[in-house]
Amino acid sequence: MPHPSSSQTATPRAALSPRLLFILLGALAGLTPLAVDMYLPAIPAIARDLATSIDGAQLTISAFLGGFAIGQLFYGPIADSFGRKPVILAGLLMFAIASVGCALADTLPELLAWRMLQAAGGAAGSVVVNALLRDLFEKDAFSRAMSFVILVMTLAPLVAPVVGGYISAHSHWRVIFWLLMGISLLICLIIQWKIRETLKPEHKQPLRLGQVLRNYWRVLSHRGAMGYVLCGAFSSSGMFAFLSASPYVYIEYFHVPTEHYGWLFGLNILLMMAVTFVNSRVVKGIGSERMLQYGLAILPCAGALLIYNAWSQSGGLWGIVIPVVLFVGHISLVGANAMTGLLGHFPQAAGTASALAGTLRFGIGACVGILVNLNPPSSPLPMAIAIASCGLASAVSYWLLAGKR
Repeated sequence: MPHPSSSQTATPRAALSPRLLFILLGALAGLTPLAVDMYLPAIPAIARDLATSIDGAQLTISAFLGGFAIGQLFYGPIADSFGRKPVILAGLLMFAIASVGCALADTLPELLAWRMLQAAGGAAGSVVVNALLRDLFEKDAFSRAMSFVILVMTLAPLVAPVVGGYISAHSHWRVIFWLLMGISLLICLIIQWKIRETLKPEHKQPLRLGQVLRNYWRVLSHRGAMGYVLCGAFSSSGMFAFLSASPYVYIEYFHVPTEHYGWLFGLNILLMMAVTFVNSRVVKGIGSERMLQYGLAILPCAGALLIYNAWSQSGGLWGIVIPVVLFVGHISLVGANAMTGLLGHFPQAAGTASALAGTLRFGIGACVGILVNLNPPSSPLPMAIAIASCGLASAVSYWLLAGKR
């Protein structure tokens, strides 16, 4: 992994080399996908253990996304006012406590409540990572640094379903949440020990409700910024539709063994890692805007192929897996470059802008997940329609609001 130039390094305000900083921040940002993806193979077992249906158990994903969306609204302004490090540490401790609650839950409502609290804690890291990197790197250098962090972060969803599948097959699903508690506490200790505050005193924003609402309104009323926000939100929502529906589609409909679910899921992450790596290498030469436009051209095409295969039943399992991999594999390309465009408009309020983007991303994702699970699933077609619609909405949002005319 190349080191940024000396003018771009994070070492003045972080007691780590850039390489180790990217690894640590990638682990912090990866805690949320870890919490989502590790227990996906266990959803059928959770449904049986808590005496509920598959679609009822899948609502725990939407509960997590909803808690994540709400939590980000608060962390952004707090991080812009009090600094990045205190917000990260508080969120990690909340995540660890909620993980214990999930492990001890005996009913579906209990698990839903603890999952929302767990997500609210995990939201802190995801919001602050974007703002922390923006403290340290300029526009295209930020996109490059963000790509490195995403590259590390994608290891979490690569290994999480595999680990979760084997835990579910050979142990109890509650072990997953005890493991998440341990990981969050380990990250908390390392950050306390190794990371210094990155927000400069002159950039701190007063924490006043009126000012917070005005900052949010500045982003919401900015046409170009909202184009970046919505294209990133809808692209991610396509992945959330996949997360909500894939345990049924792969395990129940196509009869993939629970411990093999993670290997199919990992194909998405392998392509995502490859695309993210390419972005990190070429974005400075090509520009983040052109890379974003490339990603937005791929998503609707992958969605259209997915609908056709699901409707015609062409290709069986692989007719679903291949277009899903093509879609999910390019989400990081859209996300990293859309965030670059958004924060370029609001460099002095990066926490607030990042929080609003995250809230809409996960809020829309939670709604899409609920819509996918409104009726008991019977085929891959509802998942395909949801994913394709999100890909189309992502491209349309960008070209209508942010695209250069």
